[in-house]
Amino acid sequence: MRLALTLLLTLLLAPSHAGIRSYQANLDNAEWQLAEATPLRCELRHQIPGFGSARFISDASKQLNLRFSLQMLRKPDAATPVLLKSVPPAWRPGHSTLPITELTFYRQFDGELGKQDAWLMLNELERGMQPTFYYQDWQDKQTVEVGLSSVKFAPRFVEFSACLDQLLPYGFDDIAFTVLHHDKYGELTAHSLQQLQRVVNYLSLDPLLEVVLMDFYTDAYGTESTNNALTRQQAQSLKEKLIANGIPEQRITATAHGEKRHVAGNDSEFGRQLNRRVVMRIEPF
Repeated sequence: MRLALTLLLTLLLAPSHAGIRSYQANLDNAEWQLAEATPLRCELRHQIPGFGSARFISDASKQLNLRFSLQMLRKPDAATPVLLKSVPPAWRPGHSTLPITELTFYRQFDGELGKQDAWLMLNELERGMQPTFYYQDWQDKQTVEVGLSSVKFAPRFVEFSACLDQLLPYGFDDIAFTVLHHDKYGELTAHSLQQLQRVVNYLSLDPLLEVVLMDFYTDAYGTESTNNALTRQQAQSLKEKLIANGIPEQRITATAHGEKRHVAGNDSEFGRQLNRRVVMRIEPF
């Protein structure tokens, strides 16, 4: 299958093949933009006149991640084999064209590449080369080439790299469901305080997280009325903390359950520790 794809693309891109349709910014209109630079996301964007845009995106996560999206004004109407090469610009004669990868454009989807190939593209752009996609148009069968210009890339890449360094070392999936634990007096443990701070940091940066649901539980230590009062006090205190960190009150729901809904027995300290908990759920807009 891979050999067949390579042979097909070789025939398409042979010098004798006429009618290549080319899309690429020139020296006058080439621009790179740091379109987003927050602790949650970094996006480096390049407009391709008449075609669409190229975007390198990295999100806050436990691991460094990167993806590339070739966003097309006119998306494919059929699965299309594509060859991606690193091509020297006209003002750099003597440099060789190098293959980067083979991929497929899928029907009604933008072109997507994962971390390894996206980094290869950035590396080629950094050394002044032009990553270029080649494929056969799904309508008129004409060969199409779509190139990313390296003009004005270097300063924006420095900014993009600095943004990557400032991304939070955790993402939405790491805070969407969080269980905190507290002692019998209602004070959060040291580890839970650290977890809570991560949640607060993320919430303060993402206005699209619409709902914060918090449920407060304790063990059967003490009387039922005392435990109800303890979790009510916790609910009010934590809600105020979120509001003080810029989270709108209408986005927060805090419910005190007292000593109900135990997840472990109360006849051991270990079981009581598990029951003394705050369950936080974050829902996107």
